[in-house]
Amino acid sequence: MEHRHRILAAAATAAALVLLGACGSGGDDAAANSTSSSGTRLAVVATTPEVADFVRNVGGDDVAVTQVIKPNVDPHDYEPTPADLRAIGKAKIVVKNGVGLEEWLDRTIESAGFQGTVVDSSQGVTLREGGHEHEEEGEEHAEGEEHAEGEEHDPHIWHDPRNAKIMVITIEKALTAADPAHAATFARNRAEYTAKIDKLDADNEAAFAKIPPAQRKLVTNHDAFGYYVDRYKLEFVGSVIPSLDTSAELSAQQLNDLVARIRATGTRAIFTESSLPPKSAEAIAQQAGVKVVGGEDALYGDSLGAEGTPQGTYLGAEQHNTRVITSALAG
Repeated sequence: MEHRHRILAAAATAAALVLLGACGSGGDDAAANSTSSSGTRLAVVATTPEVADFVRNVGGDDVAVTQVIKPNVDPHDYEPTPADLRAIGKAKIVVKNGVGLEEWLDRTIESAGFQGTVVDSSQGVTLREGGHEHEEEGEEHAEGEEHAEGEEHDPHIWHDPRNAKIMVITIEKALTAADPAHAATFARNRAEYTAKIDKLDADNEAAFAKIPPAQRKLVTNHDAFGYYVDRYKLEFVGSVIPSLDTSAELSAQQLNDLVARIRATGTRAIFTESSLPPKSAEAIAQQAGVKVVGGEDALYGDSLGAEGTPQGTYLGAEQHNTRVITSALAG
């Protein structure tokens, strides 16, 4: 629970700074402040890089987006800053990924005195039950069904482009409700962006169709690619961190079991992720006698790439992931 206490402490400290009138911030926060005061653009705070990218594509020039979590920062272990609270306090809309990814958000919103609308972009998405190790224990969540109390679901929903389309529609509805005058623009932007997501999905399917099914085996840093695995009919062999979040660690027995599975299945590589350190993956790969895919080829599991790069967008990051995975599996 130490992590949760750190979050609450950070939120409380930031709230105090807000109440004391702390001022002076740059980047997206300053942009949101100026546009909300002028009334020319809708001030929106988005939690993750993926959700922020969706909002930018739908909102276009009519929305000022403040992105809370920066590229290559682990969203599972985020601590809000005073700038986050200032931005949330002045926003009209806060858009989150949902499915428990942002455990810190509710308390942060309360501390910021937010008076606007919170949009859960996971609404309507069919959720995976738990991680791969739990797949056979529970049935898939019905589309649109409320998340049951105490159930753990996989929050990495955007890795199936069909889910990304649902998220984008939810975002369009929220922007339209807040700013009806730009409804036609939001609808046009959403339609254009949805067509690009459809192309991404089709290109991914075509790329994996060239890989023999027996070679479509995936080992990653943590269990972030469940929706991707299901969508493109891959076999998930295991993960270095045996969890949907990034706080767990392999026991000695789990490590040995993973090495044995890698060898038994003929898995060709372990894929590291951009927001996580590669050392454990490298050690397991050495023991199993397979290669590590990392560095510039690290996958974007929880995050997007640096701003201004192709991988800094949802489409670019997913294209990168598919190129890297198919290239390594093709051998």
